[in-house]
Amino acid sequence: MNNSGYLMDEAKSLKLNDEMVLDKIYFIRNQKVMLDRDLAQLYGVETKALKQAVKRNIDRFPEDFMFELSSQEFEILRSQIVTSSWGGVRYMPMAFTEYGVLMLSSVLNSQKAIPDAQGLYRHHRAEARH
Repeated sequence: MNNSGYLMDEAKSLKLNDEMVLDKIYFIRNQKVMLDRDLAQLYGVETKALKQAVKRNIDRFPEDFMFELSSQEFEILRSQIVTSSWGGVRYMPMAFTEYGVLMLSSVLNSQKAIPDAQGLYRHHRAEARH
């Protein structure tokens, strides 16, 4: 199999489940966003690595692409989410708009990032129409 065939097979295997993505979209500051920990999980990287990549490229993430939750926003969000998997959070989560999700794929060194970002962008677009 040539290289392009391998990439096509890999891209097909990386398609995202609609429910998996929709469950990870939150409405914060009057916009639909995804949190750093959820994106890290979808991209197959650690949250710490994702945050470091963003900080190294912070000029690519203006506030309409990404913002850090305030402690009040975090407490409200945490109270609304049933799972208690937040543990001891040392830093406030980063929230990414659809533009931030796309930019994130360009700064992550993950083979899943580009196909997943395309899928996430399509989900954001579909949600925006509803």
